[in-house]
Amino acid sequence: MTRERALIERIGTAPAALTLENVTIAYDRHPAVHHVSCVFAPGSLTAIVGPNGAGKSTLLKAIVGEAPLSQGRIMRSAGAIAYLPQAAEIDRRFPLCVAEVVLLGAWREIGAFGATPKNVALRAREALEQVGLKGFERRPIGSLSVGQLQRVLFARLIVQDAQVILLDEPFAAVDARTTRDLLAVVRAWHEEGRAILAVAHDLAQVRAHFPQTLLLAREKIAFGPTETTLSEANLRRAEAAPEAELDHAPVCAGAA
Repeated sequence: MTRERALIERIGTAPAALTLENVTIAYDRHPAVHHVSCVFAPGSLTAIVGPNGAGKSTLLKAIVGEAPLSQGRIMRSAGAIAYLPQAAEIDRRFPLCVAEVVLLGAWREIGAFGATPKNVALRAREALEQVGLKGFERRPIGSLSVGQLQRVLFARLIVQDAQVILLDEPFAAVDARTTRDLLAVVRAWHEEGRAILAVAHDLAQVRAHFPQTLLLAREKIAFGPTETTLSEANLRRAEAAPEAELDHAPVCAGAA
């Protein structure tokens, strides 16, 4: 049996990794995300695309509990969710070295002040090698380029070893070589049966690397195989939706 066939069969028999049911996220009853329902299977690789202000990042924040729901519910499978926020949200001034950042992926195992077990330290070194940063362990994160920092954050996700991984614009402002290397990491996660959701803007990249897409413009425009989701008609519908200027968006009657 091929690895791809085995993955398909495992996805078909496993419970959903993540389910969104009528998810609405509103600020002062003005919706940023409006009545979105989707089911993400284990091993699914999904791009989340849409115009500026479509609610893409807000949706990821809601999944990890950083944005409160106004309506609906989010059902997660057992285990932790790994989350990579946008690069602009990372404070590089904090006095940490590369190894310390990567080991944050294992904080549930070692705690805030516990000693690092040898097996965890080995995992961190192997993760850095996987993202092409072998020998960078003692480098301060403030000295890294944007692409190098993104590699470090991917290494932290590898150490975290979660079954659901959320990536918010993971390839924004990084060079082509880094993008290629990190896409290889994403493909490896996909082959291991993890569910991955990634906010993306490059539609050519989405078509080439993401089998499934959620097209969002505050509401769900389309969800399913990338080829059909990113049809010209669906893209026109998404672009026609106004940007989510919350002060002017229609009030959602059901949002408390």
